[in-house]
Amino acid sequence: MVASNSRVLKVGRRQFLRHSIAGLSTLALARPGVAAMESQPFENGDRELVAYPQKRPLLRITTRPPHLETPFAVFDGGAITPNDAFFVRYHLANIPLSVDLAAYRLNVRGKVDRQLSLSLDEIKRLGAPLEIVAVNQCSGNSRGFSSPRVFGAQLGNGSMGNARWAGVPLRTLLAKAGMGADAKQVTFNGLDTPVLPTTPDFIKALDVDVAMSPDVLLAWSMNDADLPMLNGYPLKLIVPGYFGTYWVKHLSDIEVLDAPFTGHDAFFMTGAYRVPDNECTCVAPGTTPAATRPISRLKVRSFITSLANNAVLKKNHRILIKGIAFDGGAGIKKVELSDDGGRQWREATLGENLGRYSFRQWTLPMTPGQSGPLELRVRATSNQGETQPSEATWNPAGYARNVIESLRVVVAQ
Repeated sequence: MVASNSRVLKVGRRQFLRHSIAGLSTLALARPGVAAMESQPFENGDRELVAYPQKRPLLRITTRPPHLETPFAVFDGGAITPNDAFFVRYHLANIPLSVDLAAYRLNVRGKVDRQLSLSLDEIKRLGAPLEIVAVNQCSGNSRGFSSPRVFGAQLGNGSMGNARWAGVPLRTLLAKAGMGADAKQVTFNGLDTPVLPTTPDFIKALDVDVAMSPDVLLAWSMNDADLPMLNGYPLKLIVPGYFGTYWVKHLSDIEVLDAPFTGHDAFFMTGAYRVPDNECTCVAPGTTPAATRPISRLKVRSFITSLANNAVLKKNHRILIKGIAFDGGAGIKKVELSDDGGRQWREATLGENLGRYSFRQWTLPMTPGQSGPLELRVRATSNQGETQPSEATWNPAGYARNVIESLRVVVAQ
C-alpha cells in the first residue's frame, strides 16, 4: 500500500489567492435565480452550467466531488482545449483546495535503491522538460448514450480534452530512485482522500513497461501555464494514449512493487475501471462478462464539431464541415464523412499534426443539393488500421464508446 503524503498543507496567502477553490458552492450563470442550462440528447440530460474558480461555465455532472464536462461547442475552437474549459473528474470527495509548494513533496518508495522526497523545484531539475500534446479522455465519456442504460454518471461527449503538457519523464525519476530489477508495477496516489475509512483510496497502477515509456510524464504545465487546481496542480501523471483514469492528479506518492497491486486500496484497478476481456471490450447488452481486464488504451474516435443535431443548412449553399479525430497513439490516417447514412464516404482533409496522441482536426466542404432531412456520419481510421464500428458496442460500465458518430440536419430551400 502506498504511504500517504501529508494531507495538511500550509497555505500561503499568494497560493490561496491563486489556487484556492474554496468557492465550490458554484455560481448560477444566468439572471439571478435562474441557472443556465444545456441539454444532452439522452434521457435526463439537462445539465446546469456552472463556473468554478479558474473555469468558465461548464456542465455540472456532480458537485461533491466535482465532475464538470466541457460544452461540446468548445471543441470547434481548435485542436487545443483551453485550460479554463478543460473537463474535471474526481472520485473522492476530500480534494485539496490549495497546495503550498513549500510543504509539497513527491515521495518515491518501494522496490527502489533510494527512497525520495522531492519538492516541485527538485523535480523540475531532474532533467530537460519534455513537451507532448495528448488527449485526456474519461473512460466513461459518452456513457449517457449507452442502450440499455448503464450505471454511473450519464456523460455526454465532453469528458475529454487535448492539451500541451510539459514535465519530466517518469522514467527519469525512477532511474534516480534506482528501480529494482524485479519490479513489476508502479502505483500512483494523489492528495485527494476518501471521506470514510472504509472507502478505498484512489490509487492506480501501471506495468513497468508502460511506466518506463519515454512519453509518460510528471507534468507541472498545461498549455504553457501552471496546471489548474481542478486539473491536478501542482503535479499530474500524464499517460498519453491511455484513458484518463491513469492520469493521477495532485500526484504525491509513487511506489514500485515486485508483484501485481492488490488489496483494499487496489479497488480502482481490481474492481473498477475494468472492461470485458475480449477484442471489442464488449458483451451482449444486459449481460455480464465472463472475464475482465483493466481498461487501458483509447480507441479511435471522430466527431463533427461545426454542426449540432437539427442544424438547418441551405440548399445549394456550400459549407465547410469541421471536426476532430484521435486514437490511442498510432495517429490518424484518414477521416471520412457520409451524407447518405453510411452508404458512400468522402475523405476529409486532415489539419495540422500536433503529434500522435493529439486531436487531429479535419475539414470537408459540402453543398447540399436536395432539401429535407440529412444524416451525416463521420469515421476515423488510425495508422494501424483501427476504425470505428458502425454499431455501438455495449459493456456494463459504459466504457470506451467509439461508435461512428452521426447527426441529423435539415436542408432548407
